[in-house]
Amino acid sequence: MKKVLVANRGEIALRVLESLQRLGIASVAIYHESDRLSPVVQQADEAFEIYGETPSAAHLDIEQIIALCKDNGVDAVHPCYGFLSENTKFAKALEEQGIIFVGPSAEVIELMGDKIASRDFVSANGFPVPPSITVDIDDPSFMGQLQDMQFPVVVKASAGGGGKGMSIVRRPEDLAAAARVAASEALKYFGDGRVYVERFFESARHIEVQILGDGDNVIHCGERECSIQRRFQKVIEESPSIALTAEARQQICEAAVGIAKTAKYSSAGTVEFLYTDQGEFFFLEMNTRIQVEHPVSEMVYDLDLVEQQLRIAAGESLALCQSDIVANGHALECRICAEDAFNDFMPATGKVLAVRAPQGEGVRFDSGIYAGQRVTTAFDPMLAKLIVHAPSREGAISKMQAALGELVILGVKTNIDYLLALLDHDKIHFGDFDTNFIKNHDIKPLPLSEDVKHAALSVAMLAEKESQLMADKTPDLYSYIGAWSN
Repeated sequence: MKKVLVANRGEIALRVLESLQRLGIASVAIYHESDRLSPVVQQADEAFEIYGETPSAAHLDIEQIIALCKDNGVDAVHPCYGFLSENTKFAKALEEQGIIFVGPSAEVIELMGDKIASRDFVSANGFPVPPSITVDIDDPSFMGQLQDMQFPVVVKASAGGGGKGMSIVRRPEDLAAAARVAASEALKYFGDGRVYVERFFESARHIEVQILGDGDNVIHCGERECSIQRRFQKVIEESPSIALTAEARQQICEAAVGIAKTAKYSSAGTVEFLYTDQGEFFFLEMNTRIQVEHPVSEMVYDLDLVEQQLRIAAGESLALCQSDIVANGHALECRICAEDAFNDFMPATGKVLAVRAPQGEGVRFDSGIYAGQRVTTAFDPMLAKLIVHAPSREGAISKMQAALGELVILGVKTNIDYLLALLDHDKIHFGDFDTNFIKNHDIKPLPLSEDVKHAALSVAMLAEKESQLMADKTPDLYSYIGAWSN
């Protein structure tokens, strides 16, 4: 593997570039015109513009990306997450051209990336799945199949992700309409309108297990707690989970390894489970790619999961065994998003005027944003990830609160204040939460001290002044913020 194209953008593209450069592998970035000034373009050894009707369309253009690979001597592609990362057609097309796909085989992606097929596969091999039924919305009698289902239920798209094609239904009379809406949304976003209905557990946690496999051997790298969600999208992740006993942890991690080994999985991947308040757990899905929240596992287990992906894709056997994977302390990740979190998480847009990342031991800021960047609705609203590591969970929460307080992103509204308010909640501290926590709790902004109010007002005035004076030039606010910035 001599030259790898990173088929993505933003923080995850930078993350992969860092591992490539540390391993001495030449790197190629692709970018839409809207990202031409991004750090990804600056950091890669080579960078090529891609074209499309929209920025997302450019990143989804398989033929264009493969042509770039062939024209520039690329012998491998890392898809990161999102876009083409779980696209069977992309993986097959690369294989046909003799280009390595940094991920599992197209056959495994097809099996485990299809929620209906993967659920049937997992169940057939003796692993627990929630009570569920695949439905054909074009068959008027499909309601008859659900007579034994206990409500509430959740309608899910087989090819879905990110909360799209999902809805909770509490009454049988609402199910037909909800299934049709879910199927329509799934067809729009994923080109696949198949849906299934699954038992919905009112009080449950979302636990996922990081695995590594080489097709023969599989190990796990512990679990991540991902229950703090809004609209089925994760907000805060941590490792390890405070909810699991040592016995439950062993059972759920061994199940994840068993599922991946049965599928002959080769690469980094994540097996996701529902964990009920009764101590039961059920397979939800498998993500056949690197996860957004992979840094919490890296920090707890002192691993470079991207490096492991690259080595496995290059044909190396897994060099690690389960006894090598030893947990150390606690890690926490917050997703920093351009949104008005106190106003129903409405997406925010604007021009980034300045960014100041927190510093310190055990603090990691994965970001692709930069001063002068225009944040639009063309891409996902996540701007960055803030990750901390400490000897204990309490220490990690305190460190995250301090790091969020130091993080500055000017010019676009973010969820930083919302995250601070979340972490201040007693139930978060005590670990008393489930996937409905955000939905069931009215999170209010924390009161600001007079000093902070004065500083915020000063910065807002400076930002407005700079945007007027500098027009499209990138402002240097640090010279104006002065003591507050320090």
